[in-house]
This record gives sequence, structure tokens and C-alpha cells, in this order.
Amino acid sequence: METKKLFITDTILRDAHQSQAATRMRIEDMLPALEKLDKIGYWSVECWGGATFDSCMRFLNEDPWERLRTIKKHMPNTKLQMLLRGQNLLGYKHYADDVVEAFVAKSIENGIDVIRIFDALNDVRNIEQSIRSCKKYGGVCEAALSYTESPVHNEEYFVKLAKELEDMGADVICIKDMANLLLPYDAYSLVKKLKENVKVPIHLHTHNTTGTGDMTYLMASQAGVDIVDCALSPFANGTSNPSTEALVATLKGTERDTGLDLTALSEVAAHFRKVADKMKADGILDPKVLNVDTKTLIYQVPGGMLSNLLSQLKQANAEDKYYDVLAEVPRVREDFGYPPLVTPTSQIVGTQAVLNVLAGERYKMIPKESKGLLRGEYGRLPGKVNEEVRKKAIGNDRVITCRPADLIKPELENYAKEMKEKGIGKSAEDVLSYALFPAVAEKFFAVRDKAPEDENAVRNLIVEDLSI
Repeated sequence: METKKLFITDTILRDAHQSQAATRMRIEDMLPALEKLDKIGYWSVECWGGATFDSCMRFLNEDPWERLRTIKKHMPNTKLQMLLRGQNLLGYKHYADDVVEAFVAKSIENGIDVIRIFDALNDVRNIEQSIRSCKKYGGVCEAALSYTESPVHNEEYFVKLAKELEDMGADVICIKDMANLLLPYDAYSLVKKLKENVKVPIHLHTHNTTGTGDMTYLMASQAGVDIVDCALSPFANGTSNPSTEALVATLKGTERDTGLDLTALSEVAAHFRKVADKMKADGILDPKVLNVDTKTLIYQVPGGMLSNLLSQLKQANAEDKYYDVLAEVPRVREDFGYPPLVTPTSQIVGTQAVLNVLAGERYKMIPKESKGLLRGEYGRLPGKVNEEVRKKAIGNDRVITCRPADLIKPELENYAKEMKEKGIGKSAEDVLSYALFPAVAEKFFAVRDKAPEDENAVRNLIVEDLSI
């Protein structure tokens, strides 16, 4: 058989700790390993996007842009990858096209090479601007299929979606299986079909929440998948991704040999084992997320969402309601028209399930995000919505049927003016941080800029730098 190397993206700097440790890994935890990581020979290293941007400012008092520049400086030979939620960028609502374009441009300028772009609802209208911008500024555009199972999601659905994304300009197609629902033989079949129908490389992302991730990768590799996402062992498995070392060892000497050196991987893993031990000691890494839970095949709850649900229930002193909430998730999902459970829909459906269980009455409390989803603010829901629930949530409001971003006027200049009036921020990147998370960014700037340089320089935001 013809030898065809399987490429690996390592998620140790992003999804691995997002799924296991609520995205709390600091740049100081990463720094000692960056130059070694750079020599491994990965296809890419995922290090930015997802929840890292918000967490950097909100919990770690770190500038996410500075983190990216630091990683790039120490890893010049490896493609750096980020996760982008289409029109949602890294926030939890849709932003205007000018914000999307400026954000993508600055991400690439600051060091990102590959942008994985997805929409929680697989509504391609919500990712067309991100794809266009990624291509315009020279990034590798990896468009993703948010994988899920429901009466409306099947193999034909995903093949059709992949062809559409390829036509839109995707350089790579990613199967984004955030809850480890794609079982091994189904993965083999889907990868085969995609390889027959699209010309660009296929990248598979899964987790090990249901304990099937390694087998899924093995079958996908037999079907000809080009790249897979793994995590170095100290932050692998459970709600995280399958282990890098385990897959490298499994394929060694076969036609899909990754070509990666197990000894070199073990050296880097030794560093992250210390980081993981420290996080366990600090109570940041909850051992529950390391367990295999095949009930996920019923609940369809992705890794990051599981740790969020645990956290919400802890705050409400209701950890004993964990399985009640998990059982409520698929019921809410059906009412909401079967959205795939990935940020932000996973948070919306998850929070609604928590409220339904804690209130003792379904939909007694409906947050604005649930209302927005049912109103169509996030895009087209894949399946039929429970109209009784929708009416309870939004009354007689009209449901949005156009591309949601068409209703948003350009915002960037207003954010820059607002910051200038408040005398906060120093750069074009700061304007984008503020655009995504105004309250969080303002609080972060106050800590970071305690001793400002020349006050006029601080107030004089470089708005021209954002011209696109």
C-alpha cells in the first residue's frame, strides 16, 4: 500500500486545557515548552481562539494578542492555528462585517497561519465573511462542519455542506466532532465519502469523552483522513482530545506513520505533566473531566460544555443535579430545532437546561441568549422548532430569516470613538478586544495600563491602523 503520512495538529495550547481546565493555562506555563514544540514537526499547533481570548483577559490578566505574538516568536517554524466562530468571532453574538474583517486581518498579522472557521448552526451565511477575509489576508482557511447527530443530520447533509464550503474557498475541510459522537465505523464512512467528493485535505477533530476517540482516529486514518487533532498526554483524553503519543506509537511503521519522534514528544509532555499536576492541586482541573462517559452519546454534550455545566452547578450548590441537567439537554435541543452543541449554542442550550432543572419548571426562566437563538439572531436552525416554546420565549416577535449580520451596521469606528472618549486602550488590537468583550476588556486595560505612558498617546487611538 502507498505510504501516506498522517499529519497531526496538537491542541495542547488551546483545546486541551479549554476542555479539561476551563482554559486557565497561562503563557508562563507554555513558555518553557514552546521551542521544543516548534521542533516536533506538527502540521500545526492550535494555540489561540475558542475561549482563550476571553479567559486571558477575564481570568488571567493577560493580553491575548501579546500571548499570540510571544508564541509566534518562539515557534517560527510551526503553523499556528486558531478557532474562530464565524460571524461570532470569539464572542457570543454576531458582529458587523467590518469587525470580522479587521479581527481576521489582525489575527493573521499577529501570527496566526491557519484559521478554523465554523458556525454553530452550520449556516454558511454566517461564515462567508470570515472565509473571504481569511483568503484576503493570506491565511489558510480551514472551514469546519459542526458534526452532530439528529433527525436532520446525516452523511449526505455533511457531504453537501463540505462541497459548499470548498466552493466558498476553503483550503481544508474540518470535521469538527466536539462531543465525540462520530463513532469509528461512521468516521471511516464519512471520511471516505468526503475524500471522494472534495479535493481539499480533510482534517478530523474529536475528543475522548465517550472513550471512542482513538478508535475513531484509527478508522479515519484507514479511510485516508489527512490531518487529526491530538493533545499531548498530560492534557489528553476524557473531555479533551485523544493522546498524541498514543496515536504516534500506534501508527509507527505503518503506511500512515506520522513521522513524529516519541522521545521528543515525551520530553515536551514531561513539562506539561508538571503544569497539569499544579492545576489539579489548585482545583482548576476537575478529575471528573478525565472520566469516560458513554452517556454523552445520548446527551451530545461536548467537553468544554461539561466543565461549564459542572461549574454552573457548583456555584448553585447543586452538583447533585448533574445528571438531571444532562438528561434535560437533549430535550431543550429538540425544542430549539436540533442545533449542534458547540459554542455558543452549547452554552445557550446548557444554561437553559440548568435553569429548567433548578427552577423545577421548564422555561420558567428564559435568558436573552435563548430568546435570540429562537428569534433567528444566530442564523437558521437546522430542524423544526417547538413553536410553543418559541412563543413563550419571544411572544409575537418576527423571526429573522435573512443573514443576521445584514442587520448589523458597521461598528468598528464607534468602538474606537467610545474608547477614545473613555481614554482607554493603546492599539488597534485593543479596539478589537473591546469590540468583542467591552466590560472585560475595559477592566483588563485598567489593570494592564495602571501606569500609562504619555496620557495623550493613550487617548489617541490609532484608528487609521484599522482601516481595511
